[in-house]
This record gives sequence, C-alpha cells and structure tokens, in this order.
Amino acid sequence: MEEQKAVTQEESQKGGVRPHKKLNRVRAFFHNIIIGDVFSKDSFFKTIPYLGYLTVLAIVYISNTYYAEKTFRQIEIIKVELKELRFQYISSRSELMYYGKQTEIAKRVLSAGIKETKIPPFKIFYATDSLNTQIRETK
Repeated sequence: MEEQKAVTQEESQKGGVRPHKKLNRVRAFFHNIIIGDVFSKDSFFKTIPYLGYLTVLAIVYISNTYYAEKTFRQIEIIKVELKELRFQYISSRSELMYYGKQTEIAKRVLSAGIKETKIPPFKIFYATDSLNTQIRETK
C-alpha cells in the first residue's frame, strides 16, 4: 500500500498522472456557473451569508486603504508645512537676536532723544536715620 502511494506521488511529481476527479469538479463548477445552475441549488443559498461577510470585509478593506492614503497625504503636507515654519522660526529668532543687541537698541532709541550713558551704575548709600525721617515726613 505504501509502495503504491510512493509510486503515485513520484508519478504526480513527474507530471505523468493528473487527478481526474478534481479536474472534473472544476469543469463542472464552471459549467454550472455558465449555465446558471449555481443559482438554482440550495447550496448557493446557504453560502449567501458567507458571501455577504466577504463583501463587507472587502468594502472595509478598501475604505481602510483609502483612509490610509489620505492620512499619508496629510502627513506629507504637514511635514512640508513644519519645515517651512521651522525655517521661519530660525530666521525670526536670528532677527530678534540682532535687534536685541545693545548697539541696535541704542540706535533705535536715539531718535527718541534717549542717549546711552557713559557712566557705570553705582550704589547710593543712605544713613538709616535720614531714611526714617524721610519716610515719616511723607506719611
């Protein structure tokens, strides 16, 4: 028995023997589809829920693909916008640093009549008695 199986497997691998039953079933299936006998059998009506499930699954798969493509396009648009905003941020920051320099500030306030002082700041010391009397007088 095992020898026969081994021989039939070797022959089927060589291409010498074909399974006739399977070929006849395939032919019969396509023949029934072409003629229209598939729709008149009870087995067709039993498979309608399964075909509906496959249809819904295909629709979900297609809609998921469209959603993924739309999301990918939005991501690419946002990447370009982010790059532009980053360049704008860098240029604005460098411009702000330039205008924040002491020399630039001095140039801008010179038109208002404010001049830069040449004397460094110093501490003013008060005697505690005079400070107390000034506070009392203002009250």
